[in-house]
Amino acid sequence: MAELPVIIAPDPRLKKKSARVETVDDSVREKLDAMLETMYARDGIGLAGPQVDIHQALVVCDIAREGESAHPVRLVNPEVVWASDEQATNEEGCLSLPDQYAEVTRPARVRVEYRDETGTAQAMDADGLLATALQHEIDHLFGRLFVDHLSKVKRNMILRRLSKERRQKGAA
Repeated sequence: MAELPVIIAPDPRLKKKSARVETVDDSVREKLDAMLETMYARDGIGLAGPQVDIHQALVVCDIAREGESAHPVRLVNPEVVWASDEQATNEEGCLSLPDQYAEVTRPARVRVEYRDETGTAQAMDADGLLATALQHEIDHLFGRLFVDHLSKVKRNMILRRLSKERRQKGAA
């Protein structure tokens, strides 16, 4: 697989809940690799299956900064099993909501359980940017976007802006 097209909001496919992966096989590994390629090509730090029209519980993430070695994480069936009471507010963006950013408050630390690309059960404790990125991407698996954490006014403003841009591109 090569780079995949990213679905842009508002698109109803982004609101669909993802199916759990029963078996981690070569097909799943190919999808994860294509998702990573897509994420890197678009300068993202995370990508979930629904964003590329793969409605399986798949997430990739790499928070390495420019100049640092890549450290990709491939997660199959990830779930947050613990979240801190402490909250953190960070600016979030999304490849499915290009050039749109907003402050989102989420738990500051999380524990995520998942299967890796070999199918082995794993657990990861995360804080800072990684905690935010993992929660953001896992939300996608349940049809939630970062704008769903905003007030209705802010959410609608962002979605209307994206709809307008889509119409203008279609007319061009």
